[in-house]
Amino acid sequence: MDILRDLMDFLDSSVTMFHAINECEKVLQKSGFTYLPENEKWNINKGKYYTKRNSSSLIAFDIAKGDYRFQISAAHSDSPTFKLKDRPVIEANGYLKLNVEGYGGMINATWLDKPLTLAGRVMVNTDKGIESRLIHINRDLLIIPNVPIHFNREINKGFAFNNQVDMLPILSAGNLKEADFDNMIAKELGIEPEDILAKDLYLVNRQKAAVVGFDDELISSGRLDDLECVYTSLRGFVEAENKNHINVFAVFDNEEVGSVTKQGAMSTFLASTLDRVNTALGKSKEEYYRAIAKSILISCDNAHALHPNHPELFDVKNRPVLNQGIAIKESANQKYTTDAFSRAILKKILEKKNIPYQTFANRSDIAGGSTLGNLSNTVVSMNAVDIGLPQLAMHSAYETAGAKDVGYAFEALKAFFEANIDIKDDKVAVEV
Repeated sequence: MDILRDLMDFLDSSVTMFHAINECEKVLQKSGFTYLPENEKWNINKGKYYTKRNSSSLIAFDIAKGDYRFQISAAHSDSPTFKLKDRPVIEANGYLKLNVEGYGGMINATWLDKPLTLAGRVMVNTDKGIESRLIHINRDLLIIPNVPIHFNREINKGFAFNNQVDMLPILSAGNLKEADFDNMIAKELGIEPEDILAKDLYLVNRQKAAVVGFDDELISSGRLDDLECVYTSLRGFVEAENKNHINVFAVFDNEEVGSVTKQGAMSTFLASTLDRVNTALGKSKEEYYRAIAKSILISCDNAHALHPNHPELFDVKNRPVLNQGIAIKESANQKYTTDAFSRAILKKILEKKNIPYQTFANRSDIAGGSTLGNLSNTVVSMNAVDIGLPQLAMHSAYETAGAKDVGYAFEALKAFFEANIDIKDDKVAVEV
């Protein structure tokens, strides 16, 4: 259960994308990785390094002498929630409410009638300039109340929540005023209210990660999508013995809103990082293009597990279940990157290591979602395969997955990073 408990600690600490990257940094630094700021010159050789962008995306790389190519995992740091607007405080009807808007495609009803809090980053004016400070108010701070059934008798027949009306959390029932909001933030950070310049703050479900079930079969938590994949790929990356190539661990922000930001999967972040590694190692452009052609990406984003009450929503054959291994995801419309070539490579690695795996595809009459692999491939194109840990209630404020699948995913990613994958045109030799 050690890996499961460690994941739970990671989930409880990674309350926003900024905190998730901060937790990744702690693991990387403990594992001997050196930080390379994007705006400074990189002096690198064989060794372990990482860089970050916007404090919400991160790329780490482990350079071994051998064949010049990249084996990359990519996951995302963000999860659906609600973000505060710049002027968030609304005084109305004796209450103090916070003005929020939806971030990503969350299941609104799962956010009501439970303790919430705030977390994110605050830009602070100091004697040395503007600094970014992480904030997580670790207390039951907010609540979004439902309307009583007596005033909405049809609510259990289906209700369309309005984000501007129904989803505004209560901060005070009358004791506080608008100015008290910045006073609260300032007190939490140990600064003066006038030193607050800007904020990126999000609602956070206060319910901690938990092992569920009489036989400890399930793990439930907020943000399983996609922090489960961030954690298992990070741990597989740092624990892999790399002797032959360049391993890359990437975490992008803003997947839930399209990946089109400076720190998203469609940004220049991955391309510029790999290009700078190429330059720092004294390689030519020709060598870089050849390396990319020999490289492979695993896009790690959680998958839908067969729902116990609605099996009719799933494909008749490609329907992963909990605790039976990772899911290899495919889509004919290329929402996922998996094809026969990349699937064959991953299957060979998993089967050589006796690591269980499953397959996922949507019903042919149900449109599925997209992820970051196909988007990052528009910027840096290479062979790629999509995987995920099967889970229930994706995009709920509190999601559920299989406890055993955490270990299976770690083993799969570690095996991938340790494998010697020699791609030559349409042929590939895989040594595990």
